[in-house]
Parts: sequence; C-alpha cells; structure tokens
Amino acid sequence: MFHKEGYRIIMNTFILVAIISLLAEYKISVEWVKMLVQLAALILLVLVLQFFRNPKRVTPKNDNHLIAPVDGKVVIVEEVYEKEYFKDKRLQVSIFMSPLNVHVTRYTMSGVVNFSKYHPGKYLVAWHPKSSELNERTTIVLENKSFGEILYRQIAGAVARRIVNYAEEGTQVTQGEDAGFIKFGSRVDLFLPLNTPLDVKVNDMVKGGVQTIAHLP
Repeated sequence: MFHKEGYRIIMNTFILVAIISLLAEYKISVEWVKMLVQLAALILLVLVLQFFRNPKRVTPKNDNHLIAPVDGKVVIVEEVYEKEYFKDKRLQVSIFMSPLNVHVTRYTMSGVVNFSKYHPGKYLVAWHPKSSELNERTTIVLENKSFGEILYRQIAGAVARRIVNYAEEGTQVTQGEDAGFIKFGSRVDLFLPLNTPLDVKVNDMVKGGVQTIAHLP
C-alpha cells in the first residue's frame, strides 16, 4: 500500500522513468550505457515507491500507553524547557527518520486535539539541536484523561520540503491512525510530562503505530 500523499509523485516518477527508458532504448547505441541509464531510472522509481509505502499496522489501543508516532531511531531523551505551548519543563523524546523509513505520522494516543499550528522555517539537518525551533514544523497538542496534554512536533529536515498535518483543533483522534506525512527525511519530537515511564532509550529503533514508547502503571 502507498500513502495518498505520494500518489501524484509516484505517477509523475513513473512517467519520467518510462520516458527515460524509451529515449535510452532508441537514442543510445552503446548497449552498456543504455542499460546503465535504464537501471538508474528503475532505481529512482523503486526509491520513490519505498519512500511512500504505507504498511498496514494494527495498533493495540490503550489509553495508558503512548505508541511510537513514526518509524525511526530515538536520538534524544532529555528534560527540556518547552517554550511554545507549555512554557515549562517536559521530557523530550525525539525520533529521527532516514529516507529509508516509513514516513507516515500516526497519533501516539487517542484524545482531543487542543492545539495545531504550522511554522515556516529553515531546513537544517533533522538531527541538528536547533531544528526543533528553527526548521519548518508543525506543533500539535493532544489531551486524554490518562496523560493529560502531550505535544508532538513534525520537523522537516534538509531534504524534506513539505509537511502534511491532518490534526485539526477540537477534533477527536484515535491512537494509531494517520496524523500526517513528512516528505523526504524528517524528525518527530514528543514532549511528555516529567517522570513519564519510558520504554525506549537513545539509539533504540522504533516502529510507528505498534510499539509502546511510554506507559503509565
């Protein structure tokens, strides 16, 4: 399955690859050069297809659990001052997605969307310490009875140029459902209440939509 945000890019890439392959077939007389060009075009198509893949995930819904919002590597676990919404100290958990990861963003918990805001910005590499404040990003706050309010932030990277956010203020959302998409490389930050019991640590690889990253007793 492919994510709906990739349909147009996939179609355009398919057309481009077909044109390149046909031109190479009829315009390049050197056999090995022709094959190299056609292979490169095919690899491009495969990379685009794998980037926009949207594997079906069955989320074990639990109001006392937070699930990973994306696939990727945990790169930050630390207490920080969150100055946009909470304006106090929070536990930050950041997950970095390489271009090879699934880039679907999923709701980490069920609840009500209290806040949703888009910020234009720069395109620093996603692991840069200031990317959470300076890069193009969206900030979303969810609330439920178990955790209260938690904030997650979609952050564009050096390659990503478009963030898609489905969260709308005042709506009820369901844990594990699509919350958006970040095209071509990115990071997601979670800001949790202090002392939230975590099930992950720095350098862990996580799987969005199914893996528990924090829980309440």
